Amino acid sequence: MRTALHTISYSGSWGQARLSAEETVERAAALGFHGVMLAAKRPHASLLDMDTEARRRLKAKLRQCGMNLECLAAYTNFTADAEHAEVPHREMQIRYVTELCELAVELCGRIVRIFTGYEHPALPYSRAWDLAVSAVKECARRAAEAGAVIAVQNHHDIAGHSETFLQFLRAVDEPACRAAFDAWAPVLQGDDCVAAARKLAPLTVHTTIADYVRLPRFRYQSEFVNYVREADFVQAVPVGEGIIDYKGFLTALQEHGFDGSVAYEMCSPLRDGNDLATLDGYARRFLEFMRPWLNAPSAARRRVQSKT
Repeated sequence: MRTALHTISYSGSWGQARLSAEETVERAAALGFHGVMLAAKRPHASLLDMDTEARRRLKAKLRQCGMNLECLAAYTNFTADAEHAEVPHREMQIRYVTELCELAVELCGRIVRIFTGYEHPALPYSRAWDLAVSAVKECARRAAEAGAVIAVQNHHDIAGHSETFLQFLRAVDEPACRAAFDAWAPVLQGDDCVAAARKLAPLTVHTTIADYVRLPRFRYQSEFVNYVREADFVQAVPVGEGIIDYKGFLTALQEHGFDGSVAYEMCSPLRDGNDLATLDGYARRFLEFMRPWLNAPSAARRRVQSKT
């Protein structure tokens, strides 16, 4: 396995310290990551800003720091604005993904992470499913033409559960469409993330890690002199201190064939604050946590080694 820092962690998006894409690459190298997962939106790698000179600078920075582009993170929602079907949102997003595939290859990378879609009141679930499948299928075909691979992350509503996610990938059925399967969604859904990892490992080329604790929420109802339970608040904590069994998850992935990149992201307010020292501390904790899996051979390599 290889480690990557998701640059969104230093984007300032949730009030945390903000660094440029090039500064984040330098930070990741100094901390000891193998590479970066580069956010394909402002303030980092928006296609609106990635002109020829910006691409040259970023590629040079990656090379200078000895860093790999492990993943380029696209932000898609193929069911967006469904009540206005005359606006070709899916076509725009497919073009966005296509250009990101070309950018990833130009930056000596290969994997572009995408999402499916959120449920939308203007779409029956089956129609939303079909739209997402067809969009991802076309993205995969265009990725293959560019020499890239798209990796679907189990993040949005459509195909969010591990069983549904597996069936979604089977429906897409394209060689250049793989999984960016993560553990946090199964855990929050009450699923067994270790069992899910065993099933999805052969399809997974990238995964992203963030750990959380559940903080119970109750709303007081004065007329009943009582409280009603609300959805838990989920707060980010250092890896290994939360509710997600990452030891079991990563071991299951590795034992069933995964040998890809593992990115760390800080994509919500952190329990211990949002200053640069806290971000760096969380990132270092992740790297320490990852040590057991970095040198252990995957199941596929062990099979090869046993034959030689």
